[in-house]
Amino acid sequence: MPPFLSLRVFEAAARSGSFARAAEELGITAGAVSQHIRILEDFAGQPLFRRLGRGVELTEAGQAGLVHASSAMAEMLQAGRAVRQSLRGRRVSISTAPSFASKWLIPRLSAFQGDNPDTEVRMSADMALIDFAGSDIDLAIRYGPGGYEGLHCERLMSESVVVVCSPQIVDTYGPVKTPEDLARIPLIHDDAPERDPSCPTWGMWFAARGLRHGDAERGMRFNQSSLTIEAAVAGKGLALAKRQLALRDIEEGRLIAPIDEIDAPVGFAYWLVWPRGRRFEPAQTAFINWLRVEAAGRETETQAPAQGSLK
Repeated sequence: MPPFLSLRVFEAAARSGSFARAAEELGITAGAVSQHIRILEDFAGQPLFRRLGRGVELTEAGQAGLVHASSAMAEMLQAGRAVRQSLRGRRVSISTAPSFASKWLIPRLSAFQGDNPDTEVRMSADMALIDFAGSDIDLAIRYGPGGYEGLHCERLMSESVVVVCSPQIVDTYGPVKTPEDLARIPLIHDDAPERDPSCPTWGMWFAARGLRHGDAERGMRFNQSSLTIEAAVAGKGLALAKRQLALRDIEEGRLIAPIDEIDAPVGFAYWLVWPRGRRFEPAQTAFINWLRVEAAGRETETQAPAQGSLK
C-alpha cells in the first residue's frame, strides 16, 4: 500500500499544480509537502512531478497515479460524510465570495437561524472556486455565467448596476439629479476579479449617455465589491454598485440612488451550485429552500427603477 498521507499531499499538489497551494490547503508547510512527495516518489521508484519555475507539472507516471488518487480521496470524503451523517443533519456548509457573504448573506442569516435554531451554518468566504471533491462544502453560491461543468446550477438572482452615494454627498457637492451632475463628484471603481464583462465602467456609463468625463478612470479602486460599497457609504464619492449587494444599505438610508433611471442589467447572475447527484440532509434542504424564498423576494424588489434622488 502507498503511504496514505503522502498520497493525500500528492493529490492536492497535482490538482492545484503547486506545492505552495497544496501546503495552504492542507495546513502544512511547503517543505512538508516536498518531503511527502519525495516519500511517494521513492515508493513509485520514479519522479511524479517536473519542477517548473512557479509550479509543478505531472510526469506520465504522476498523471496515471492522479486518476486513482482523486477517486480514492473522493471515496474517503464520502466515507467521512457517511459516518458523520447525524451531525450533517444539523449543519450546512456553504462557500461564497466575500462580498456576497458580507453584504447579502450574513445580514439575512438571523432570519434562517431564528427558524432553524438547531442548525449550524458554516461559511467559507473565498474568491477561489470550491473543489467539491476535496472539501466538506455542501453547496456554493457563485457569481458568473452559469453552466458549470459537473454541477447542478440553479439561478438564484439576477444582478444589475446602480449609481449610489452617501446622502452627505449633497452637502459637499450640491444637488445630484441628472447624469450631468455626476461629472463634478469623485468616482469610486469596482475592480473585483469576478467582474462581469457586461458590467459598465464609469467611462462606459458616461459614454452611453452621450457625455464625456475627462477623469472617468481616476478615483479610488477596490478589488472587492463590498469595499467599493463601503467607500460610498463613507462619502468618498459615487460608485457603480451591484444592486443586490448595495440593497440593504439603500433600504437603511446609508446609500441613495440619486439618478432616477432603471438599473443597468448585467450578464452575470448568482447561481446556487452543488455536485450532481448529491443527497442532502434536512439542514441543507431547509437552507436551500430559505435561500430560494429570500432571493425571490429580493428579485421582485429590484425590478422597480432606482429611487432616492437628492433634493
